Amino acid sequence: MYPGRRRPYDGHHTARVVQIPEGGAVREVLDRIGDKWSLLIIGTLRHGPMRFGEIQTTVAGISQRMLTLTLNRLVNDSLVTRTAFPEIPPRVEYDLTELGRTLLPLVISLAEWAMAHHEEITASRRSM
Repeated sequence: MYPGRRRPYDGHHTARVVQIPEGGAVREVLDRIGDKWSLLIIGTLRHGPMRFGEIQTTVAGISQRMLTLTLNRLVNDSLVTRTAFPEIPPRVEYDLTELGRTLLPLVISLAEWAMAHHEEITASRRSM
Protein backbone atom coordinates (compact mmCIF):
# COMPACT_ATOMS: atom_id res chain seq x y z
CA MET A 1 0.00 0.00 0.00
CA TYR A 2 1.23 3.48 -0.79
CA PRO A 3 1.02 6.40 1.65
CA GLY A 4 -2.31 8.16 1.42
CA ARG A 5 -4.02 5.38 -0.55
CA ARG A 6 -7.37 4.16 0.75
CA ARG A 7 -8.21 0.54 1.50
CA PRO A 8 -11.26 -1.10 3.06
CA TYR A 9 -11.23 -1.05 6.83
CA ASP A 10 -14.35 -2.76 8.12
CA GLY A 11 -16.81 -2.66 5.26
CA HIS A 12 -18.37 0.59 6.41
CA HIS A 13 -15.44 2.92 6.78
CA THR A 14 -12.18 3.43 4.99
CA ALA A 15 -8.88 4.20 6.60
CA ARG A 16 -6.06 6.17 5.08
CA VAL A 17 -2.85 4.19 5.19
CA VAL A 18 -0.11 6.50 6.35
CA GLN A 19 3.49 5.43 6.43
CA ILE A 20 5.26 6.44 9.64
CA PRO A 21 8.78 7.20 8.43
CA GLU A 22 11.88 6.59 10.47
CA GLY A 23 13.05 9.93 11.86
CA GLY A 24 9.61 11.47 11.32
CA ALA A 25 7.81 13.68 13.81
CA VAL A 26 5.60 10.92 15.23
CA ARG A 27 8.45 8.53 15.91
CA GLU A 28 10.67 11.28 17.26
CA VAL A 29 8.07 12.48 19.75
CA LEU A 30 7.05 8.96 20.80
CA ASP A 31 10.71 8.04 21.29
CA ARG A 32 11.01 10.98 23.68
CA ILE A 33 7.81 10.69 25.71
CA GLY A 34 6.87 7.05 25.13
CA ASP A 35 9.29 5.70 27.72
CA LYS A 36 8.30 4.19 31.04
CA TRP A 37 8.44 7.42 33.08
CA SER A 38 7.87 10.60 31.02
CA LEU A 39 4.08 10.49 30.85
CA LEU A 40 3.86 9.59 34.54
CA ILE A 41 5.99 12.62 35.42
CA ILE A 42 3.96 14.89 33.12
CA GLY A 43 0.76 13.65 34.78
CA THR A 44 2.28 14.14 38.23
CA LEU A 45 3.11 17.78 37.45
CA ARG A 46 -0.45 18.56 36.32
CA HIS A 47 -1.32 20.29 39.62
CA GLY A 48 1.65 22.65 39.62
CA PRO A 49 5.32 22.94 40.56
CA MET A 50 6.94 20.16 42.56
CA ARG A 51 10.34 19.51 44.06
CA PHE A 52 12.47 16.55 43.02
CA GLY A 53 11.72 14.54 46.17
CA GLU A 54 7.98 15.14 45.83
CA ILE A 55 8.03 13.83 42.27
CA GLN A 56 10.08 10.80 43.31
CA THR A 57 7.64 10.01 46.13
CA THR A 58 4.62 10.39 43.84
CA VAL A 59 6.01 8.32 40.94
CA ALA A 60 6.43 4.99 42.73
CA GLY A 61 9.36 2.86 41.65
CA ILE A 62 11.44 5.48 39.85
CA SER A 63 15.09 5.65 40.90
CA GLN A 64 16.86 8.91 41.61
CA ARG A 65 19.06 8.44 38.54
CA MET A 66 16.13 7.70 36.21
CA LEU A 67 14.14 10.65 37.56
CA THR A 68 17.13 12.93 36.97
CA LEU A 69 17.60 11.65 33.40
CA THR A 70 13.91 11.87 32.57
CA LEU A 71 13.49 15.37 34.02
CA ASN A 72 16.56 16.55 32.09
CA ARG A 73 15.09 15.18 28.84
CA LEU A 74 11.73 16.81 29.52
CA VAL A 75 13.45 20.13 30.30
CA ASN A 76 15.56 19.86 27.11
CA ASP A 77 12.39 19.21 25.09
CA SER A 78 10.71 22.30 26.65
CA LEU A 79 7.95 20.22 28.23
CA VAL A 80 9.06 20.97 31.80
CA THR A 81 10.78 23.96 33.40
CA ARG A 82 13.42 23.71 36.09
CA THR A 83 13.58 26.70 38.44
CA ALA A 84 16.41 27.00 40.96
CA PHE A 85 15.76 29.45 43.78
CA PRO A 86 18.67 31.37 45.36
CA GLU A 87 18.10 30.02 48.86
CA ILE A 88 20.05 28.08 51.43
CA PRO A 89 19.52 25.20 51.30
CA PRO A 90 18.98 25.29 47.52
CA ARG A 91 15.44 24.74 46.29
CA VAL A 92 14.62 23.51 42.78
CA GLU A 93 11.11 23.13 41.39
CA TYR A 94 9.84 21.49 38.23
CA ASP A 95 6.69 22.55 36.42
CA LEU A 96 5.00 21.94 33.09
CA THR A 97 5.52 24.47 30.32
CA GLU A 98 2.61 25.57 28.14
CA LEU A 99 3.78 22.98 25.61
CA GLY A 100 3.88 20.32 28.33
CA ARG A 101 0.35 21.23 29.41
CA THR A 102 -0.91 20.50 25.89
CA LEU A 103 -0.09 16.83 26.59
CA LEU A 104 -2.30 16.65 29.70
CA PRO A 105 -5.58 15.77 27.93
CA LEU A 106 -3.77 12.90 26.19
CA VAL A 107 -2.09 11.72 29.40
CA ILE A 108 -5.37 11.83 31.31
CA SER A 109 -7.22 9.99 28.52
CA LEU A 110 -4.53 7.32 28.39
CA ALA A 111 -4.66 6.91 32.19
CA GLU A 112 -8.47 6.61 32.12
CA TRP A 113 -8.26 4.05 29.30
CA ALA A 114 -5.64 2.05 31.22
CA MET A 115 -7.77 1.99 34.37
CA ALA A 116 -10.90 1.02 32.41
CA HIS A 117 -9.20 -1.85 30.56
CA HIS A 118 -6.57 -3.04 33.03
CA GLU A 119 -8.52 -6.13 34.08
CA GLU A 120 -9.18 -7.15 30.46
CA ILE A 121 -5.52 -6.85 29.54
CA THR A 122 -4.41 -8.71 32.66
CA ALA A 123 -6.91 -11.52 31.98
CA SER A 124 -5.77 -11.76 28.38
CA ARG A 125 -2.13 -12.06 29.46
CA ARG A 126 -3.01 -14.84 31.91
CA SER A 127 -4.84 -16.83 29.25
CA MET A 128 -1.83 -16.99 26.95
